Amino acid sequence: MSIPSLARTEALRIVFLAAFGIILCACENTETPVDKTPVTECIVGITPVKDQGRSSFCWIYAMLATIESDRMALGDSVNLSVDYPAYMHLAAQAEAFYVSGGVDDITMRGMAPHTLSLIADYGLTHYDAYNSSVSMSVAERTLKKVVTGDINKRAGIEKTRRDITDILDDDIRPLPKHVFLLGARYTPHEFARSVCRPDDYIALTSYTHQPFGETITLDVPDNYSGERFLNIPVDTLQNIIDTTLRNGNGVCWEGDISERGFSFADGYAHIDNEDDRVTQEQRQRSFETFLTTDDHCMEIIGIARGDNGRKYYICKNSYGTDNPFGGLMYMSENYLRMKTIAVVIKKN
Repeated sequence: MSIPSLARTEALRIVFLAAFGIILCACENTETPVDKTPVTECIVGITPVKDQGRSSFCWIYAMLATIESDRMALGDSVNLSVDYPAYMHLAAQAEAFYVSGGVDDITMRGMAPHTLSLIADYGLTHYDAYNSSVSMSVAERTLKKVVTGDINKRAGIEKTRRDITDILDDDIRPLPKHVFLLGARYTPHEFARSVCRPDDYIALTSYTHQPFGETITLDVPDNYSGERFLNIPVDTLQNIIDTTLRNGNGVCWEGDISERGFSFADGYAHIDNEDDRVTQEQRQRSFETFLTTDDHCMEIIGIARGDNGRKYYICKNSYGTDNPFGGLMYMSENYLRMKTIAVVIKKN
């Protein structure tokens, strides 16, 4: 074969392989094309988007964001401190770690309803009264190291409590005894009662391995505190979410973000097959085979429609503002139906 013929053959081979590669990519890429920015149907009031950094406190961020939106629905605006309940959570975890002899680990993980328990037990502050720029991961590691030493020394609970307070005061910042707002002075408990009553909220889930209509303990790894959820059909759950949003209240969403169709950078969350409506059986199968896991919490703040009529839920994330929508995301209806673990909403 001549050199020119060889060159032509090589060029044709490259063109063929490129075309074949495109075909393969098209066959393998089952992700739904992203719509243009969907048109908003309804949206609730929100405070500025926050950034949880390297912490795992998304469940506090999302629950407090929901409470903030609910206050806006009442004509009030308040920006709440995530660091205050985070401090209390770490302190309680560290004490339990000591009392259990190191069996009950110290973790930043949890579920959104536990935020309400922390508020009931320890109170709350607004953002300006208590916030810190330090890494919660550093405080977590320091606590584990020091309390492990206390366990080995059999230091006793009072000594360990002092050590816990010293670490958290140094690594985060000392807790305020009073909260000042609009000329009024509150204790953290008084301030919490002025913002919300934890029993004003209800947690909902939807799985068929437990009876519908009953309040169940959701069996996921992050449910360390044994939070309880009313179990209802997914169609009912979605209708409640829609009604809550259209009434001007936020929805605290807890679910799976491990899907390849979840992209904070793009600002969208899709599942691979967006053509057929997700059924109760499909979401149950995904949960039982560990394809749906409890990964993250966000606040759902609205409903939108894509240019092809597809329904989206607008979510306020806690990963900062560096995406096309300033930290917000558009979650498809099918993603919500398949990947929702639980939601927390105001009862009314």
